[in-house]
Amino acid sequence: MAPGVGPGAYTIVRMDGALVEAKGLVKRFGDFVAVDGIDFEVRQGEVFGFLGPNGAGKSSTMKMIGTVSPVTEGKLTVLGLDPAADGRAIRARLGVVPQEDSLDMELTVEENLMIYGRYFDLPRAEVRRRIDELLEFAKLTERRKSKVDPLSGGMKRRLTIARGLINRPEMLILDEPTTGLDPQARHILWDRLYRLKQEGVTLIITTHYMDEAEQLCDRLVIMDRGRIVAEGTPRYLIDHHTSREVLELRFAPGRGDPAAARLEGTGDRMEVLPDRILLSTDDADATMRQVTDLGVEPEMSLVRRSTLEDVFLTLTGRTLID
Repeated sequence: MAPGVGPGAYTIVRMDGALVEAKGLVKRFGDFVAVDGIDFEVRQGEVFGFLGPNGAGKSSTMKMIGTVSPVTEGKLTVLGLDPAADGRAIRARLGVVPQEDSLDMELTVEENLMIYGRYFDLPRAEVRRRIDELLEFAKLTERRKSKVDPLSGGMKRRLTIARGLINRPEMLILDEPTTGLDPQARHILWDRLYRLKQEGVTLIITTHYMDEAEQLCDRLVIMDRGRIVAEGTPRYLIDHHTSREVLELRFAPGRGDPAAARLEGTGDRMEVLPDRILLSTDDADATMRQVTDLGVEPEMSLVRRSTLEDVFLTLTGRTLID
């Protein structure tokens, strides 16, 4: 169905197998290997995520899926087609939301959508109908005649997503969809993406925000240095790759390293960060008693559940924003 306009307007072609399938996928730029022999599949109707720090290979993978960057080695099929031979046919069925908005700031909201609709050779009358639907979906109807330049970052991002839906795609690719947005704008955008999933659109998302991946993704892969280091649902990854809880201990400048030396062996795993020490554990209360018994006195302590960022630290020793 079309975004926000009720049943029957959106035609999704049902496929037996995966919508996207990669085996031994490699992308090189000269001697640099950006994507290093990865395997994954994206199923119809799900939200699939690529999680990892900048430079992990996420965007390079997305560009190959979007048929704008050729595969160096390996096999990739998108919508059952070969990107090398059927790129144009694939792009006609995809929507793409790039990391940068790339909107025409001097044109109005409506004009940006009209121009993009014409790229797909859609009749003007049909584009106008779709613009009405998409502006309602993106909550931008009242801004249709506004120039893009003065819009807030959240509005520009919603407009970019609306633009990516102008051809009623079966699959929408979003590269870092909420980078630079404030928390309120991020949650509004998440709501729009939830609605798309409910309406049958398959979403592929890259992000380095662990909360975003947990909120949106049915399944995801964690990438590091061009390789996939883990795959599964957010809950599976947390349950299988880290302890149940994390005890965070914060210290005054210069006191963290001496405390870390005394805490060696405490909890299931210790991670020393510039401003705090993280102790992974299945029983944070018992671990805190150990800390106290060792005579370590942090300025502040808190207990939280483990997250995907803790999974990434466990697997790679790096934070998601490295």
